[in-house]
Amino acid sequence: MKTLITGGAGFIGSHLAERLLCEGHQVTALDSMSTGSWTNVQHLSSEPNFRLVDGSILDIDVLGPLVAEADTVYHLAAAVGVKLIMEQLVATLESNVQGTENVVRLAHEAGNKKVIIASSSEVYGKNPAVPWNEDDDILLGPTSFGRWGYACSKMLDEFLALAYNKEKGLPVVILRLFNTVGPRQSAQYGMVLPRFVSQAMAGKPLTVYGDGLQSRCFTYVGDVVNAIYDISQVTGAAGQVFNIGSDSEVNINQLAETVKDTLGSSSEIIHVPYNNAYGLEFEDVARRIPGIAKIQSYIDFQPRSDLGSVINEIASTIKSAHSAA
Repeated sequence: MKTLITGGAGFIGSHLAERLLCEGHQVTALDSMSTGSWTNVQHLSSEPNFRLVDGSILDIDVLGPLVAEADTVYHLAAAVGVKLIMEQLVATLESNVQGTENVVRLAHEAGNKKVIIASSSEVYGKNPAVPWNEDDDILLGPTSFGRWGYACSKMLDEFLALAYNKEKGLPVVILRLFNTVGPRQSAQYGMVLPRFVSQAMAGKPLTVYGDGLQSRCFTYVGDVVNAIYDISQVTGAAGQVFNIGSDSEVNINQLAETVKDTLGSSSEIIHVPYNNAYGLEFEDVARRIPGIAKIQSYIDFQPRSDLGSVINEIASTIKSAHSAA
């Protein structure tokens, strides 16, 4: 099969490229390198079935031919990280909304190519009733708070893709990803686990935003890409929305302590007000827990819950990067 990964040099995209290559598929990775990195896929450069294209999903002249030649499009390109989203609101909305519109329209025009779209748990907003299931109601904050624009943009992506499925027969699958973690994830854009690991390794304080009682379910990137691939092979998944995440909950204070204990760090843990980190117009989500019964009814998905091994893997990657530099 010929596959296209938008955002293919990113954190998740690069791991997905590895999985697709292992399955014998041809992989074209399209990335603008705004948050992706050549170093994420450098080890794949000698693979005869791998190609990296430097370009944007907003550029029809680049995107169109790549979609046309692909059998399946894995659409992962999007703005990532709370910090980046809060600093680049316009670029976030344009990339998410216009980029996805380009992908689904071109896939339809090219003969209804299969499209797998990476959405986000952010679409659930701040619904207090957890775990969140795919057909649950959505509760967002005010439009004056920029972070909710990201959630709305991903919702619009979903509405548009599903409309193409219902009206035009485009085989699309929507995947709502929950807090994916692992090697190659950058702390630069506000990702909490690589930030904690980097701080602990440097002997710096671990900075917890807010009171640290907000909880998340962290999912190893290997489990995520396996689920993405496996569900993409299920014919009956077209037109469906699936959560992909772990159901093992941990609050951010506990996460910081786990990082310290795992790495044997003496770093202190300090709490930083949200306003200092993201500005005044910010709301956080108290709990973010996926219901995963639906995807488990389609594929064998059993996410691991050992954060310690993930932390050690992230630390090892950081050490290797520093050594190479």
